[in-house]
Amino acid sequence: MTPDLEAIFARPIAHRGFHNADDGIIENTPTAIRNAMDRNFAIEVDVQETADGEALVFHDYTLDRLVDGGGRVIEQNSADLVLLSMKTGTDRLWLLRDLFDLVDGKVPLVIEIKSLMRRDAQGDFVRHVCDQIAAYKGPACLKSFDPDMLSHARAHRPDVLRGIVADGAAPGPDYARCGRVDRFILRHILHAPRTRPHFISYGVKDLPKAGPSLLRRLFHVPLMCWTVRTREQRERARLFADQMVFEGFDPDQAPD
Repeated sequence: MTPDLEAIFARPIAHRGFHNADDGIIENTPTAIRNAMDRNFAIEVDVQETADGEALVFHDYTLDRLVDGGGRVIEQNSADLVLLSMKTGTDRLWLLRDLFDLVDGKVPLVIEIKSLMRRDAQGDFVRHVCDQIAAYKGPACLKSFDPDMLSHARAHRPDVLRGIVADGAAPGPDYARCGRVDRFILRHILHAPRTRPHFISYGVKDLPKAGPSLLRRLFHVPLMCWTVRTREQRERARLFADQMVFEGFDPDQAPD
């Protein structure tokens, strides 16, 4: 592993920061990020493309669930979005560059690019995120469910660490556009010769699987798993992965 990749895999990774909605600490917000930094955890966040091509630190494609506002993120400009407050707590929406300013290299960052699954794989947006990560002075990487996004990242900034997000790709709404062959390719990461991921981020409920296990064992591609919430899932992560993305507990306090 490179030093930055080693840093990313050194400590458990807080899923969307160290958040707790019951306490008014909402996922992907500055408060959730500070909480994770206080505990020295690596942090995973999500970014969505705005209408003007900026990276909003936010998971959902629409604002309605968490924000005092509505509509699709992709249809709104970043200058308007950052004025909106969360429904609970004191945080507002913010951009990837604001996240980098806050964290400032103190803990590793995993940036998941949320894909609209467009034919162009949002190439300009991926390149913009890659450029921001490349300029950042600290351990950081990107990842996505969309292999075509990784192809754009590899072509534009091959030095920026990139990972593929995957799971068992069972039939359902998440894979409504994918046929059986497509889902098989995604499940077993058969696009790896094209995308060349530096790491794999795989759904803990679907481990072990042949594809990620072979890449890990034969080609030494490190494997993180998501999202670990229970003791049983933590044990599965210990057996089949190199690191976990966790939520809902403190790994430093939870019993082994």
